[in-house]
Amino acid sequence: MKKLIMLLLSVTLAFALAACGQKQEGGVKEPAPATGGSAATGGEAAGKKTVYPLTIKDDSGKEFTFAKAPERIVSLSPTETEVLFALGLGNKIAGVSNLDDYPEEAKSKPKMGDLQGNPEAIIAANPDIVFAGLSLNKNSVAKLNELKLNLFQTNPKTIDAAIERVLLFGQITDTQAQAEKVAEQMKKEKQQVADALKGLKEDQKKKVYIEFSPGWTVGKGEFMDDLITLAGGVNVASDLQGWKQISEEKIIQSNPDVILFAKGVPDLEKTIRSRGGWDKINAIKNSKVIGLDDSLLARPGPRITKALADVAKAIYPDLVK
Repeated sequence: MKKLIMLLLSVTLAFALAACGQKQEGGVKEPAPATGGSAATGGEAAGKKTVYPLTIKDDSGKEFTFAKAPERIVSLSPTETEVLFALGLGNKIAGVSNLDDYPEEAKSKPKMGDLQGNPEAIIAANPDIVFAGLSLNKNSVAKLNELKLNLFQTNPKTIDAAIERVLLFGQITDTQAQAEKVAEQMKKEKQQVADALKGLKEDQKKKVYIEFSPGWTVGKGEFMDDLITLAGGVNVASDLQGWKQISEEKIIQSNPDVILFAKGVPDLEKTIRSRGGWDKINAIKNSKVIGLDDSLLARPGPRITKALADVAKAIYPDLVK
């Protein structure tokens, strides 16, 4: 359960960086020559280009100056890895976390440990930049900084912030044209859901409960709550902040119309249905207990708008096709 929560909170999670000069705090060493060819395509070469040096702050408030695009990148999060591959940077990825499984190519990349990272493996990868989420624990952050590894952390809490991160990574890595294509597709998918739900009145909105890991739900301030809201639902845990352990009695009182759960978690649906008194909940009485792809649901990367469509279809199957 702990790993699932960490994945969410990191996924809720993300990273980016690359840079310049000899700064010890927030600088990135001069990238080594590329060994696998440029990530840019002919069409990209004619598109928007990043002007270096580039100075940017990450979500931890740390400032970085990039002399040029990084050539060797380590990602400690499945979400960041998906963004990097979507930008065509697979040949520059020198390592990923043990949990990275998408796209297929990510599985064959050198492993850098779990979501907290393995410093020895990261050092051996010799990265210009390490992308990670704010969920990285303080000890890991301190260790990576002590080793003079350039750690860039991001933490998108909404779908719009996830789109902005794609554009940010494109700017840092000089793949802006591809980043804009990915962002436009995400915006298009988000708008398709909005258009499908445009006739939905306030009093028609369904109450939704989501459980990603046994006994845990999500309140305000997290991208999964944003997913439910954009999908036209009302999160029954919206009075909470962040990830919280549930009160079973409170969920009964909230009486959600739809229950969503991570279908990859063993026996989670059985756990939900077997709780005392939950058979009285409308969602269970009306067979509206719906499992969704947890890797889509948990990662605010390029596929998060596909997760939005899945959530909207689960809540309003007659409106969202």
